Amino acid sequence: MRCLFGVAFAALLLSACSEKLSVEQQIIATLRNMESAAEDGQHLEFMSYVADSFSAQQGSMERRDFHRFMIFQINQNRRLQAQFFPIFVQESGDNAASAHFKLLVTGGAGLLPDRGQLFEVDTQWSRDGGDWLLKRADWEAVQLPDP
Repeated sequence: MRCLFGVAFAALLLSACSEKLSVEQQIIATLRNMESAAEDGQHLEFMSYVADSFSAQQGSMERRDFHRFMIFQINQNRRLQAQFFPIFVQESGDNAASAHFKLLVTGGAGLLPDRGQLFEVDTQWSRDGGDWLLKRADWEAVQLPDP
């Protein structure tokens, strides 16, 4: 339901604006759609934003592996939540761009999350028609200082 509201709201905003969304705005919107799909447990919707040629973790993970990873995360965490911290997008021409951000992921089996991790994430994107697809992703857990 939230995804449908987001899509309707985005369409309303697009129709109200005469300016075309920037590459940065388009990629951030795609990341938000992916976030919503993951939080709603919609792994197929989430994967619709991932390119067929996707690779991750310096090439050690392919699209199929990433899909299994996402299904596992969604099944393990009844209340999977994600929070992006500043998303920096850089257009690299030829329908390509990169995005760098921190991502806080929390989850658990109960009503409240009982675990979480902060990640540093680097991504590469390619435009396919009017859509931006995730082509590559590398992430690393951020080690927080002890209190």
